[in-house]
Amino acid sequence: MTALTLSTAAVPGLRADAIVIGVAKGTASKPAGPVVAPGAEAVDQAYDGGLAGVLETLGASGAEGEVTKLPAPAGFKAPLVVAVGLGAQPGKDAGYDTEVLRRAAGVAARTLAGVKKAAFALPLLDAADAGAVAEGVLLGAYTFDAYKDRGKDGRNGKAPLAEAALLGGKPRDKAFKAALERAVAVAEELNRARDLINTPPNDLNPEAFAAVAQVAAKEHGVKVQVLDEKALVKGGYGGILGVGAGSAAGPRLVKLSYTSSKAKKHLALVGKGITYDSGGISLKPAGHNETMKCDMSGAAAVFAAVVAAARLGLQVNVTGWLALAENMPSGSATRPGDVLRMYSGKTVEVLNTDAEGRLVLADALWAASQEKPDAIVDVATLTGAMVLALGDRTFGIMANDDAFRSAVHEAAEEVGEPAWQMPLPEHLRKGMDSPTADIANMGERMGGGLVAGLFLREFVGEGITWAHLDIAGPAFNEGAPFGYTPKGGTGSAVRTLVRLAELAASGDLA
Repeated sequence: MTALTLSTAAVPGLRADAIVIGVAKGTASKPAGPVVAPGAEAVDQAYDGGLAGVLETLGASGAEGEVTKLPAPAGFKAPLVVAVGLGAQPGKDAGYDTEVLRRAAGVAARTLAGVKKAAFALPLLDAADAGAVAEGVLLGAYTFDAYKDRGKDGRNGKAPLAEAALLGGKPRDKAFKAALERAVAVAEELNRARDLINTPPNDLNPEAFAAVAQVAAKEHGVKVQVLDEKALVKGGYGGILGVGAGSAAGPRLVKLSYTSSKAKKHLALVGKGITYDSGGISLKPAGHNETMKCDMSGAAAVFAAVVAAARLGLQVNVTGWLALAENMPSGSATRPGDVLRMYSGKTVEVLNTDAEGRLVLADALWAASQEKPDAIVDVATLTGAMVLALGDRTFGIMANDDAFRSAVHEAAEEVGEPAWQMPLPEHLRKGMDSPTADIANMGERMGGGLVAGLFLREFVGEGITWAHLDIAGPAFNEGAPFGYTPKGGTGSAVRTLVRLAELAASGDLA
């Protein structure tokens, strides 16, 4: 990844290939074009205070995400200035929102692919701002080219930005150093999740995913337990086995355990890990299969969050459950109409084999419940209905406790992950009544995302606080990159889960 440093160096004499500055939009009192943001004073002075005018001449407006390049002033060591839009200016004596800084840094880092070193002179008021810029740089510089022809020069295309110096940072300040260390740990693990999501399914089946988890767990002091097919059969994990029955690649349930000797809370995280989803016998129509390697994004997020918690040394116990299977059609596949006996003992009539995520999660949720954690959060690319409801960039939050649902929402917004609270209407539960089994895996079509949440609630242990994150929309970006979000796997929910673990460690989680 991009190497990060905090620097107090003067901008003109700094040896770098580019200087990144911020530009905001003019206000009603100053309607004349863009406004140079704090941090860029030295550059503005070198233009005799006329930098805003130069940028306006080049077409800059200060709109969020906008990038304008211009030659650096005479006497500067760096040859290039990159002005990135920050959007509206903050109120008097207020700083820019950390998410604005994170996105701006991400846009700049992505723009500077192929550059060896850049100095980021964005507005920093405190350590939190520095951490946001650092995160934005590391996430925005992400590339996935493992399957590209690297050519004679070792790469196909431009290499990611190699080094970033954060100007205005305080290298000797404990808060700034801690913010930088946190950003590195979270971003590295989030990018690891992106790598897993982007890996083709012929190279990432359940066994391969489990092996990756085992290596990372050993490296960072996380205990790992892998249940293979024999262990799943012995344990009675009918949901996971039923989903994986049609594949030549057997399913797995991976348990990751990070423990702290000072922990007072235990947070359990459960992730849907369908390494490829064909729909099974209820085969997906043409045009809906091509991105289904991303159906393990929930498990990738949980894996990344547990390892990040370990790297940060959080004073909380965090257990991650990765429910891994490949959903394929074959002579041995589960059929619509089959009944599965789940790990909890309940029976489920399978009406649609493409509603498989809830089946693997149900077994993992019940397994997590047996340890009586203080709270369980599951993460899944679960329903197309949630995408219809909230779009491609926002995930839905459901819970069996209103205060906890609000706390999860606040954590998501705090770290810059768009989310929205969704209900669990009791009247929708009746639609899953089955004449054959305890419950069916399908209910009413309208409100399908909420129906899925109600199904999962059935497998949460009594008295345990639980939340469900449906990340079907933001988990995989099929469009152009934006902010610090690349095309492909995004790592959605990783930062929310890490923040929840931090809140649990500090005793501030509802």
